Amino acid sequence: MMKKKILISSFDLAVGGVERSLIGLLQTIDYSKYDVDLMLYKHEGEFLSFLPAGPKLLAEVPQYSTFRKSIKQTIEEGHYKIGISRLLARTLSSLQGKIQKIDEPGYLNIQYGWEISHAFLPKLNKEYDAAISFLWPHHFIGKNVNAKKRIGWIHTDYSNIYINKKLENQMWNKVDQIVAVSEDCSKTFLKFFPKYKEKTSVIENILSPELIHEQAMDEEPVEIKRIEGKTILVTVGRLSHAKGIDQAIKACKELIEKGYDIEWYVVGYGSLENDLQTLINKLGLNERFFLLGKKVNPYPYIKACDIYVQPSRYEGKAVTVREAQILKKPVVITNFPTARSQAQDEYDALITSANVEGIVKGVQRLIDDDTLREQLISNVSKNNYGNEKEVEKLYRLIGD
Repeated sequence: MMKKKILISSFDLAVGGVERSLIGLLQTIDYSKYDVDLMLYKHEGEFLSFLPAGPKLLAEVPQYSTFRKSIKQTIEEGHYKIGISRLLARTLSSLQGKIQKIDEPGYLNIQYGWEISHAFLPKLNKEYDAAISFLWPHHFIGKNVNAKKRIGWIHTDYSNIYINKKLENQMWNKVDQIVAVSEDCSKTFLKFFPKYKEKTSVIENILSPELIHEQAMDEEPVEIKRIEGKTILVTVGRLSHAKGIDQAIKACKELIEKGYDIEWYVVGYGSLENDLQTLINKLGLNERFFLLGKKVNPYPYIKACDIYVQPSRYEGKAVTVREAQILKKPVVITNFPTARSQAQDEYDALITSANVEGIVKGVQRLIDDDTLREQLISNVSKNNYGNEKEVEKLYRLIGD
């Protein structure tokens, strides 16, 4: 029997939930049946060393690598048309953002960038049975790949992003199958694009509990000092508006004012680092709230905490919540739109209002209520969160 030829594309393998999910998928695929090419637009990122032996990493294509470079660097390297396209995209999205008072026009910028520059991007010559675009937007597989079937992934909550709906429709029209990472993620997408219901399905992020437990046994984090009576909180995520780290900082201040002896550690990096550090300084939390930056392996930090907190405004599927549950931690999760596909309130997490007050109440309750905290730990310890069989859903989409 001939192997199916599969292409999987993404931007890079920098530290992040989507990238960790991609590694999980690549570690699970049956390479005796599938011949997999991996197209990373830029060969960079701490997770590159986690790539399994199965997929073939295609050579970096200079034009695609520009999507992980500044406009200035893109032009300096001679990609003038792509650089000008991105400059135009940034101008359009910024202007539209101001006129329509959009909180986060970044998605528009990315969307316009691909839409305007795709004509200057080379096509792949090879033919595939299936082309999988793991990270939005999916113009690459729609326009620049010769494949019998095209599959595009959704990792975000469409009710919380602003995009050009007409252009988005044009992109999804070129995709044969749409994969959402959770039921709620699928539902919010279909509210905006109901016509794609028949070709939308759910495949959860693939996680291996054995691998997570193994990596959690690495060296203990030197930044976290255990002191009796002190409660250690940990959050893992990008320093972005979506992740709500600013709300966590304000909640930390309130909890300390209420007399709680806590320290809060955030593992992650992002564009808001300076703004968040300024807020920490302003509220006098330098000895209580710590931005630890990028960590290739976040699991020892999760393992070291007393309570894991996910203060997000919105998520597609918070991989870190599941990882904390696998590591048998009591979890406080804000009630973002897809939260209840992530956890069952008061069974394997405590779901709180998605604001500062809700975070404060949730943490306060888990510190004060020993019975509830121990019950959450007991429940997550009994649950099997391994889901390696999710890959079989992908096999069915690819077809015989």
